[in-house]
Amino acid sequence: MDRKQIKTVIIDSINGYQAAMPEESALVLHMHELLLYLNRQGASTFMTVAQHGLVGDMRSPVDITYLADSVILLRYFEALGQVRRAISIIKKRTGTHESTIREYRISANGLKIGKPLEAFQGVLRGVPSYFGDKKPLLEDDDL
Repeated sequence: MDRKQIKTVIIDSINGYQAAMPEESALVLHMHELLLYLNRQGASTFMTVAQHGLVGDMRSPVDITYLADSVILLRYFEALGQVRRAISIIKKRTGTHESTIREYRISANGLKIGKPLEAFQGVLRGVPSYFGDKKPLLEDDDL
């Protein structure tokens, strides 16, 4: 890391590590040591965990969120006959963070994050109930 001056490490995904280390305690210990090493080297580390299932009750194969400084949850949800994406910050170790759930879209123009999904309940469970009009959702012309 020193020779190449690497400052960002992305592990995509933890599921690959789990396949190599099926015993959860060994995986957690290894991840703890790896993250500690990367932190001491001054690297920012991003990890992804693929969850089972596309919508509804989704479970991670292993919970290592306590090792992370920040946790961003990305979910699919269905609204108005379309599959949409939601983002929420569920953990930030230092300081406060926004606690809303927002829709996001990725297009050729980049990332667009919408207003808080205040008219929905159950978005993070993947089974939202809708209590408003469609104005809070991102429109195609917003991209």
